[in-house]
Amino acid sequence: MTLFASIFPIACWLAYNYGVPLVERRFPSLSVIMSLQRRRWVANATRRESPLDAILSGNIMQSVSLLASTSVLIILAIFATFSAVPQLLETLNSLGLGHDVTTSAMQLHLLVLLAIFVSSFFAFTLSLRQFNHFCIMLGAIVHDRPVSEQEIDAIAMLNSLAAKNFNNGIRAYYFAVPAVAWFVSPWIAIALTVLTTAFIIHREFFSSAHRIAASVAVIASRRDKEMQS
Repeated sequence: MTLFASIFPIACWLAYNYGVPLVERRFPSLSVIMSLQRRRWVANATRRESPLDAILSGNIMQSVSLLASTSVLIILAIFATFSAVPQLLETLNSLGLGHDVTTSAMQLHLLVLLAIFVSSFFAFTLSLRQFNHFCIMLGAIVHDRPVSEQEIDAIAMLNSLAAKNFNNGIRAYYFAVPAVAWFVSPWIAIALTVLTTAFIIHREFFSSAHRIAASVAVIASRRDKEMQS
């Protein structure tokens, strides 16, 4: 049970990442709806010359950079914990939270935590690089002639890809919470993993933000059709 509780958060994380795209083919998630708004952003940016788009991109990149730096600090903290496993076990036992954890089980679980935050670091840094490429491509747009739909789609797709990697990094933080709860009890870790998965699914498919974003997308689509007609 201790081993299962250690691996269960990563298993649910991987299952979510591979399973949700299959669901999105029939029922759009919040991320899919926001991808449509990202395309509208790029299409509107091709028709204006203002610092607004640079400001928006800069704010996004600052958030990604902050989380990437935080992941590095957590990774260093986990490495430092490996040298203090006996003291950590002693502390947990003194608090009544040891639940018969062996040294090897503790080391394995620290490796799980390390894997989660290393994955989040790579996801955030990849997202940061892709947002940087997005800014370059957005800045390369020529405003004195119409931009092709293919170019708008490509730039918007790069923005959506960067957002996808950012969301992967955020989900790593979410699933790190039940992984930390493992130190209290494997059963609590399993329960929190299930709750975390349900929370993320609700946020992506059934939340108020999803309904609002979908409504805005419908309104914008109707307006575009009226302008074309």
